[in-house]
Amino acid sequence: MNHPVTSPGLWTLAWRRLRADRVAMAALAVVCLYLASVVLAATGLVAADWEDEVAVNYAPPTFIGPDPALAALAQPQRPVPPNAFDPLAADIADLQAQLARRGHAAHAAKRTTLPFGADKWGHDIVKKTIKGGQTSIVVGLVAAFVAVLLGTLFGALSGFYGGVVDDLFNWFYSVFTSIPSILMILTVAAVLQTRGVLTIVLILGLTGWTGPYRLIRAEYIKHKAREYVMAADAIGASGWRKMFVHIFPNVSHVALVQMSILVVGFIKAEVILSFLGFGVPVGVVSWGSMLNEAQNELILGKWWQLAAAASAMAILVTAFSLFADALRDALDPKLK
Repeated sequence: MNHPVTSPGLWTLAWRRLRADRVAMAALAVVCLYLASVVLAATGLVAADWEDEVAVNYAPPTFIGPDPALAALAQPQRPVPPNAFDPLAADIADLQAQLARRGHAAHAAKRTTLPFGADKWGHDIVKKTIKGGQTSIVVGLVAAFVAVLLGTLFGALSGFYGGVVDDLFNWFYSVFTSIPSILMILTVAAVLQTRGVLTIVLILGLTGWTGPYRLIRAEYIKHKAREYVMAADAIGASGWRKMFVHIFPNVSHVALVQMSILVVGFIKAEVILSFLGFGVPVGVVSWGSMLNEAQNELILGKWWQLAAAASAMAILVTAFSLFADALRDALDPKLK
């Protein structure tokens, strides 16, 4: 008995192309590693104690070695000899000795070096970077999802119905794209006047839907005249069913690629917003807030917090960009 031969679908062909691309698979592995660190940090299994003061202020990385100035501070200070003409000199000298002993004990309990150094509060830079990555990556993913959701919804309505609906959404699109993106983001941030992760997600999601809208609208205009949509119309399918049950599965790869591209841009946008003071509130750490702190530390020659945050962001953005490019090529119908 001969089994019927079925041709592979779009997603099967895309996965085969991705597996054949070593750079894409390596980039995917890096992205998955970052996502795993986000989950572990969110559940408290990793970097839950990032706010503990485990080291002295500005403890340098281990490969540099302890700072001689910090080592000198660790030595107990010799009390000032009492003045024979001062009746309180003996009591003051005894108090100085007690404070010196307590300060030395507290200082000795803290480390003078850490694998990648400490910030001005003595927080471990490695744990702080992991916890900051949780905020930045979550903001990038959720904001990209919101932007793609809005862009897909608006693009589907505009491309499928046309007419007045298309004119209305095109007017909104023209208004949003006529203003530079950074100015639009700062304008929305000034209007909301609140700081928090949810605020950043709303700012980026409400200003980043224009790219997905333009592409999804074009796809719906192309697909609504095809035979399978006319067949669905002939059997009495509603407009919403034709849009999201029949057409959307055939254009979903466009939305997926747009989301992977927007994640990269929104991670960088969150860093810019936090650096400018419109980002996360006090008490919440992100890569942007770390870079904001690092600008003052550079004056003192303390560069390790800047290096850690910038390196972590650069590796993720590079890996996500490479994977997004490979995914776009793998889902290109012309390569089938």
